[in-house]
Amino acid sequence: MAKSFGFDNQINRTNTRSYKWDYAETLFGAKDLLPLWVADMDFLTAPAITERLVQRAQLGSYGYAVRTDSYLDAIVSWYRRRHEWTVQSDSIVDSPSVVTSLSLAVQLFSEPGDQIVIQTPVYYPFYEVIRGNDRVVAASRLRIENNRYEMDFDHMESLFQGGAKLLLLCSPHNPGGRVWSEDELRRLGDLCLQYGVHVVSDEIHGDLVHPGRRHLPFASLSPEIDEITITCLSATKTFNLPGLHTSFMAVSNVEARRKINQRMKLLGLSNAGHFAQDAVEAAFNKGEAWLDELLEYIGENIAFARQYLSKQLPQVKPMIPDATYLLWVDCRSLGLDSKGLKELMFHQAKVAFSEGSGFGEDGTGWLRINVACPRSLLAQALEQFCEAARKL
Repeated sequence: MAKSFGFDNQINRTNTRSYKWDYAETLFGAKDLLPLWVADMDFLTAPAITERLVQRAQLGSYGYAVRTDSYLDAIVSWYRRRHEWTVQSDSIVDSPSVVTSLSLAVQLFSEPGDQIVIQTPVYYPFYEVIRGNDRVVAASRLRIENNRYEMDFDHMESLFQGGAKLLLLCSPHNPGGRVWSEDELRRLGDLCLQYGVHVVSDEIHGDLVHPGRRHLPFASLSPEIDEITITCLSATKTFNLPGLHTSFMAVSNVEARRKINQRMKLLGLSNAGHFAQDAVEAAFNKGEAWLDELLEYIGENIAFARQYLSKQLPQVKPMIPDATYLLWVDCRSLGLDSKGLKELMFHQAKVAFSEGSGFGEDGTGWLRINVACPRSLLAQALEQFCEAARKL
């Protein structure tokens, strides 16, 4: 594939109010860090999106906006083309972010004190939306087999038998990068139907799947599973748009959708954003070539990082992700606790990866590296980290 979108080009994001680049010293207590942590990309987005946003900005009048049929059609067409999944346009509910959707679902479909099942380690807001809403984390630890995560169905069933009625599913998995197979998802779906468990499925990384793998939307498995599932989706991870605060849910269950829409209205979140929907339309209608090239570049970055670590620091072991631009690296052989890993990264190596205990106790001793950056930046960060780690 010809390279046409400049993913090798470094862009200067400092002094742009960038959470990733301008806030690292405040968060990590060290200056001049190379930030490969929070999951946004150091790439320019698809040109069609930029062009559409510039056109929108040039209107010069930023009044209240409405949601259009063309926006819904772009979403429906995207999931039909990319995932062979038919999303009904009337099932789509807008939300500022997937985390907002997760939190609202916990509030609306469980009660204080209820157990909410998650599979750990997992994206840290899963814990926050449960505990912050006075619910209880019911953790089912993922098993590591052949250097990849596997679900523990027996343990999950015991949690369902114990009364848990809501599951937050991370699919594809963050931080491990697993794309769950159809057999795994169907087995999980059967358990949820058997025990009356509803599912909130975070599928924000579903477009970022590597060759040979296929992301299967949980709700697409059957009409029965669709009825118990709220699917959280967004163009923001796929096209590097998180600062636009736009996402959406696919909610086929009429009563569940009514409750969500009602709460969104009460929170003042039901109006359309002036810019966000234009970006989503442009992404889904005109961004496919950009995404295909991005996936090729990320795949090459993952291969580069794995090869570099195997030669320069072979005692650490990265999982091979099926999806995402996140590399989950087992650093337990370094013999450092969470504090020690932070000291190694922030103060000795001068890099900021995501320290694993933030994803739960099962992530202690691991690091998550965001490889969605120019390869020269990735190489520099890995060199600094490996050099500092070898001095141990």
